[in-house]
Amino acid sequence: MAEVTVTIAGRPYRMACGEGEEQHIVTLAADLDRRLAALKAHFGEVGDTRLLIMAALTVEDELAAAKQRIGEAEQQAQVLQAAQRDAISRSSQSQAEIADQIDNAATAVERLVETLNSSPKSA
Repeated sequence: MAEVTVTIAGRPYRMACGEGEEQHIVTLAADLDRRLAALKAHFGEVGDTRLLIMAALTVEDELAAAKQRIGEAEQQAQVLQAAQRDAISRSSQSQAEIADQIDNAATAVERLVETLNSSPKSA
């Protein structure tokens, strides 16, 4: 298991992570540190615990909004997939109808050719 040291709110923390995840953990920690710094700049010294809770709530709010957008996107995808299946079905049905019409036309032309070929020829 890999380890990485990150700095959050001026304090170093040694974190265990999976091999190859070090940079991801560093990026996450930097984002959290940025959020804490912004909250501290906005609200002043309100205590580390309160700042961490405020940052966690901010992240949870963003997560909830993202989950809602994902749910809406999944619903839209389902609607579009249903519309696509319907369009494919209608297209297949139209193709079958056109093929039948072409067959009927070909049959009519064949009958006409037979009729013309069997008619007595005038001199």
